[in-house]
Amino acid sequence: MSDDEFFDFCQLNSDLRIERTANREILIMSPTGSRSGKRNARLNGQLYTWFITAKTGEIFDSNTGFTLPDGSMLSPDASWVSAAKWNALTTEQQDKFAPVCPEFVVELKSASDSIKTLQAKMLDWLRNGAQLAWLLVPETETAFIYRLGQPEPEVVQGFDNELTGENILPGFRLRLAELR
Repeated sequence: MSDDEFFDFCQLNSDLRIERTANREILIMSPTGSRSGKRNARLNGQLYTWFITAKTGEIFDSNTGFTLPDGSMLSPDASWVSAAKWNALTTEQQDKFAPVCPEFVVELKSASDSIKTLQAKMLDWLRNGAQLAWLLVPETETAFIYRLGQPEPEVVQGFDNELTGENILPGFRLRLAELR
């Protein structure tokens, strides 16, 4: 499918969570369970609270698809795109799966997700231009912090910790305890 045909396919099946790999494979994912939805809402709530004062770009939730340079279309659980990147897009591009890779992405593992698949997805984000990417695993209270140019993620154990947005999202602090 072309990008436009894929977008139309997704709109016709809006009750499904759909992504597309760089190899043009279509992935259909089940909705998350209620506890995962609660966690995702708390994650996005903290990001929104930071956004209100920062206003350095745009934030997006898990319903947002991005067309990446490798041709894939992925939907992170939370993300941020700088104002410069977002404002460079046309309104039509913004209305579809924007052809841009967020500088910051978060994937929140749900019970039905495979950790290996999510770890590979984090590397896909980095290969496509993400600068900071977090994989959060509530079952083990583990956060994997992926940074552009670093071969291995930093591992933060324990949800009593906070993660910072570093130089990508200055001033953002994610309280992991809220994701329990």
